[in-house]
Amino acid sequence: MSTFCYTTEQLLTTDINKSWDFFSSAENLALITPPAMDFKILTALNDQEIYEGMLISYSVKPLWGLKFHWQTEICKVNKPFFFTDRQLKGPYRLWEHTHTFIKKDNGILIIDEVKYQLPFGIVGNIIHSLFVRKKIEDIFTYRRKVLSQLFENNGNNNSTSPRDVKAFLNQVDKKEKEKKGF
Repeated sequence: MSTFCYTTEQLLTTDINKSWDFFSSAENLALITPPAMDFKILTALNDQEIYEGMLISYSVKPLWGLKFHWQTEICKVNKPFFFTDRQLKGPYRLWEHTHTFIKKDNGILIIDEVKYQLPFGIVGNIIHSLFVRKKIEDIFTYRRKVLSQLFENNGNNNSTSPRDVKAFLNQVDKKEKEKKGF
């Protein structure tokens, strides 16, 4: 069984505390996940800051509209520099996602590194090469686009609360639809 690794980087013009506040709020994950995945957080988070051992349950449709229950554990936290979440239940045999935040002169470099394995042995490897790798790339492409809109075009709104972020993204979506004539 193969272990795959996907890594992506994005420089955001923000500071380390704002980036940490945004990414360490599990509620924001739903806002940066493609809508077609129908991502829903099932755990009552109550604006809690993440901590080692924190369990978060979701429902998600990662491929072909099939709904999965996904549970992650926050297994490592080094505020405000990185945290790692690991799937305990879900569609993967292994899913470990490390979010790293590095101060740069012109902002914060966000590095996402995902190590993952699919079930089903060689069949899983075939499914990976045909569908899963592309799906993961598409998820992070969407995420980069949303983060760019949020952090680069957010004007004077420096809030990273889920409610404010959702309102901002709704404004962006509305403007894009108006440009396209919808």
